[in-house]
Amino acid sequence: MKAAVMNALGQSPKYQEFPGPVAGENETIVNVKAAGLHPVVKARASGAHYSSDAVVPFVPGVDGVGTLEDGSRVYFGVARAPFGSMAERTVIRPSMCVPLSDGIGDAQAAAIANPGMSAWISMKVRGGLVAGETVLVMGATGVAGQLALQVARYLGAGRVVGVGRNVDAIAAAEVDAVIALGQPDDAVRDKFAEEAARGIDVVIDYLWGRPTELLLEALAKGFKATSTHRTRLVEVGESAGKTIQLPGSTLRAIDLTLLGSGFGSASLDVILAAIPGLFSLAAAGTLKIDVEQVPLGDVEGAWNHVEKGRRIVFTV
Repeated sequence: MKAAVMNALGQSPKYQEFPGPVAGENETIVNVKAAGLHPVVKARASGAHYSSDAVVPFVPGVDGVGTLEDGSRVYFGVARAPFGSMAERTVIRPSMCVPLSDGIGDAQAAAIANPGMSAWISMKVRGGLVAGETVLVMGATGVAGQLALQVARYLGAGRVVGVGRNVDAIAAAEVDAVIALGQPDDAVRDKFAEEAARGIDVVIDYLWGRPTELLLEALAKGFKATSTHRTRLVEVGESAGKTIQLPGSTLRAIDLTLLGSGFGSASLDVILAAIPGLFSLAAAGTLKIDVEQVPLGDVEGAWNHVEKGRRIVFTV
C-alpha cells in the first residue's frame, strides 16, 4: 500500500510503498480517508514525545477518518505500531472507533477531533471549569487555543482572556480581553497582574516556557495575606519552551493547582467518551475549525508547513 513513512526520526516522511496491515485477533482494518497533521504527530515522529517508541520505519498519524470493511464510516485512533493513520489502510481495535454521522465531513472530523478533544478534556475534565468562572488561554492563536476559547464560552465561562502573539486573531474570537505576547516582560507581567487582580480560575496553557513564568510571577506578586484565590493551571503544550523555573516562594504565595492534560493524565476511555459530543457541536457549528486539505502524496512537502490558524489534513 501507499503510505507516509518515517525512515529516520526528525526527517519529513516519504510517500512510498509500505507493507499493508493484516488484522489479528480483536482487530479490524480501516480504509483511511483523512488524517490530521497535529503537533503531537510531529512530536512523535521526531522521537521527542513521551509516547514515542522511536523505532523506524513506521507510518505516522495518531487518528483519522475512514471506513470499515462493512462500509461504515468512523473516526478512529491508536493504530497498532508500526501502522499509523497516514496510509491507505491501517489496523486498530474496534473499541477505538467512533461512528460518524453525515453531519460532519471526513476532513473536518479528522481536523477537529485531536485539538477539540485537547480543549474539552483540559477545560472540562482536568480544569473542572464551572459556569461563571474566568478562563485564561495561553496560546490562543493556534488551532487548539482557538477551540479552547470556543469551548470556554460553550461551557459558560464568565470571562475569557486570550494570550498570544496574533492579537487580531484572538480579538476576532469571542473574548473579553487580549494579552499580547512579544512585548517586554514587564508589560506582559503587568497585563497578567491586572487579570490576576480580577481572579483567574482556570488557565489552559499551550505555551509553557517564559510566558508561563511571567504569569506565575504576576500571580505571586499580587498575593494577599488576608485572602486567596484558587487557580487551576492545566499544562497542555510547550510551544514556548519545554521547562519553566518555578521558585518555591511562588508556590507559597499563591493557591495554585498544577495539572497536565494529555495521554496519561486522561484515560483513553474518557477521551473517546468526549468525541461524539465534540462532533455534534462541530456539526451544529458551535465549534469551528479551518481546514487545509492536502493529498497524502504531497506529505513530504507539507510536513513542515507552519500552522497559521488552520489544521492540515492529509486526504487519501
